[in-house]
Amino acid sequence: MTVHDEEINVDVAPSGTGCVECMKAGGWWLHLRRCAQCGHIGCCDNSPHRHATQHFHATGHAVITSFEPGETWFYNFRSKQFFDGPALHPPLSHPLDQPVPGPRGKVPEDWEDLLM
Repeated sequence: MTVHDEEINVDVAPSGTGCVECMKAGGWWLHLRRCAQCGHIGCCDNSPHRHATQHFHATGHAVITSFEPGETWFYNFRSKQFFDGPALHPPLSHPLDQPVPGPRGKVPEDWEDLLM
């Protein structure tokens, strides 16, 4: 058992294909992060609303992983360390045809000027 095992649930599926809060509000994101404990999909800290970090503060779920195609890193908000983690319940990323930033049709033309 590693120090992160209790904060990772390999059996939980992701909450969807995009940031839960941004999708509800009609917003957009740059990159997506997945909570390794409950599967919540939130947007990264370079996105306008930083929902993955807000999820950590609201729930205490400290471990996230990338929800971007080809990225396999994990990060612990408490230790501020990246690490290798276990295989999680698929899917491991948003759909390949989903644009970055996303979602399609919601990203403003001046999105680069709006990044954190």
